Amino acid sequence: MLRDVILAASRDTHVKRLVAGAPLSRGVVRRFVSGEAVDDAVRTTAALQQSGLTVSLDHLGEDTLEAGQADATVKAYLVLLERLRDEGLTGQGRAEVSVKLTAVGQAIDRSLARDNALRVCEAALAADTTVTLDMEDHTTTDSTLEVLREVRQDFPQTGAVLQAYLHRTEADCRDLATAGSRVRLCKGAYKEPASVAYQRPAEVDLSYVRCLKVLMAGEGYPMVASHDPRLVAIAGALAQGRPQGSYEYQMLFGIRPLEQQRLADAGETVRVYVPYGDEWYGYLMRRLAERPANLVFFLRALASRS
Repeated sequence: MLRDVILAASRDTHVKRLVAGAPLSRGVVRRFVSGEAVDDAVRTTAALQQSGLTVSLDHLGEDTLEAGQADATVKAYLVLLERLRDEGLTGQGRAEVSVKLTAVGQAIDRSLARDNALRVCEAALAADTTVTLDMEDHTTTDSTLEVLREVRQDFPQTGAVLQAYLHRTEADCRDLATAGSRVRLCKGAYKEPASVAYQRPAEVDLSYVRCLKVLMAGEGYPMVASHDPRLVAIAGALAQGRPQGSYEYQMLFGIRPLEQQRLADAGETVRVYVPYGDEWYGYLMRRLAERPANLVFFLRALASRS
């Protein structure tokens, strides 16, 4: 129930104005978002890498309905990749970028989104790094996977994202668990109907484990995106027999940083998903919906006068 309320608030312009206008909102947001400018993203990346962590950067923005806006998003990624390369932060994929296809034109035309994704992939290759195509709500899943297949013809290292709460995902894992395929497995953060997605947390967890078994048994490169201690432990058990470096853990910026460091200190590859940009509201609300403890933290900070 609480998750549904938060996700509804993520689409409410009145709530958005209230949150954005609260005096301490921006300070609280910085726990989950590195900042609004490319300088913030670069600075955060450098700090994380100094701690032995790798990074995936997301220039926040989605539901782009104008070609000019999509082009602006692509150019933001090109600037980011150039800056990361110049700062020596991208070698061997230590800092990659994550791209939402809706931010680069998917709602306008699938071909436009594909072409824009190819522009980002080309810049990433020049910077000695990679791109992961983010997954969004279920209405975009087929289109996103189609674009992924087309982009991988020229850039086979492009990463995919699959969401365990969708009924279809175990089959998608089988399709993508192939040599050279990078797949980020997450639970999913959008409000989806029961016809396409599991509704109970226990069902989502069981699906996650089934999907993870498929990926770990395959020839691809699994990316375990979870903060759940049980799932992290299960991933470690399933990875027995695979060398470190043939898979990785992924966690969100600002969530369980001590666990991120613990895994990295144990020799695991840990990638921190770092969002930046001024379109932070929708991202923030999905993070609050995923974990009630995040909501408690946020509300306490907003109520604080100190």
